[in-house]
Amino acid sequence: MKVLLVGAGGRESAIAEALVNSGAKLYVVSKHVNPGIKKLAQEYGLAKETDIGKVLDFALNWGIDLAFIGPEAPLEKGIVDILEENGIPTVGPSREAAQLETNKAFARQIMEKYKIPGRKLFKVFNDAKEMSDWIDEFGKPVVVKPLGLTGGKGVKVVGYQLKDNEEAKDYAKKLIEKDGKVLIEERTDGVEFTFQVFTDGKEIFPMPLAQDYPHAYDGDVGPITGGMGSYSCENHYLPFVTKEDYEKALNTLKKTIKAMRKEGIPYKGILYGQFMLAKDEPKIIEFNARFGDPEAMNVLPILETPLLEIAQGIVDGALKKAKFQEKATVVKYIAPKGYPENPIRGVQIQVNEAKIREAGAKIYYASIDENLTLLGSRALAIVGIADSIEEAEKIASQGIKHVKGEIFYRRDVGTKESIEKRVRIMKELRGE
Repeated sequence: MKVLLVGAGGRESAIAEALVNSGAKLYVVSKHVNPGIKKLAQEYGLAKETDIGKVLDFALNWGIDLAFIGPEAPLEKGIVDILEENGIPTVGPSREAAQLETNKAFARQIMEKYKIPGRKLFKVFNDAKEMSDWIDEFGKPVVVKPLGLTGGKGVKVVGYQLKDNEEAKDYAKKLIEKDGKVLIEERTDGVEFTFQVFTDGKEIFPMPLAQDYPHAYDGDVGPITGGMGSYSCENHYLPFVTKEDYEKALNTLKKTIKAMRKEGIPYKGILYGQFMLAKDEPKIIEFNARFGDPEAMNVLPILETPLLEIAQGIVDGALKKAKFQEKATVVKYIAPKGYPENPIRGVQIQVNEAKIREAGAKIYYASIDENLTLLGSRALAIVGIADSIEEAEKIASQGIKHVKGEIFYRRDVGTKESIEKRVRIMKELRGE
């Protein structure tokens, strides 16, 4: 079967490998040539992922049987609608359904309308004075969010990126001037985790939970990035997530899919819930309409059910199963020095793939070209897979030694100390 993959980051590298391993003939369109994906692809077309007309031309010329969309930007442009109108079944939500990610107010309003558990107190403003008065009246720390896509970098939280509610009001005012609207919501304290599911619009099959490290530097400090790494456990839970927490989070995702169906906007593809495990329950921070990056690299290498079979089930509305190995995984992203604020670009690095594999690790390329030149974002990820997190982390760390150049990475991703810190935070929050 000829499968089109749109995108060329670390997430898409993992998707590409899983598709090819399950028997797909891979065809790719992306804005740069990813060296890892190129080795797997029959054909490679260069175009912006959001240039839907060009993507469609490539798909029709190649005689594509099925498409799989990696990143969120083309979903916002309606790539799924256009491909399907032209007879190409596609894994990913329609433009309207993708609003769960691309329009934060839409997602909050759906949750409110259907009383979906895990929702936070929120309000959307288009008037700066009204917004300012509401924040004063609310009196507790807030979160300020742009309504559209921000690549994980536009959200600011009082007590973290913002000093106080006064600073929040200034930032929110700028967003109203820029975008016409802003979303303000209550700050929720706790520990974040990622819950991804496959869905055909009716059935839902959960993936192992993962935890992302969004801050640039060790110890969870520095600017927020697209994610410097992540880990998942062999039992598919996380050390600070109870069975009850897990079931509540899964229920939130199930009810969201059901609500979308009731709205007449069925949602199919991958739904990613970014949760904050709070004192009382897991609360939705945001939805993503695709795999996480890096979290795709936690779950896809241990997927036992062929991804092509899952993809077919999603587009046919007949998803039957999604089984995963009982393995722990640790993903460590390597980024150019200066990332995310002032990354080095155009500099080559050295990667010894043979030695990385010898260490037992996997490698997924991302923002790097065929000559191993850094393109400015997260360049490549090293993944350790083992029977325990401790072992998986060791493997990932060993693999990283064989990448040299103007780079940095977070050494603490998946370490015992960093995980214990998260467990401690939850115990203190819950008074245990």
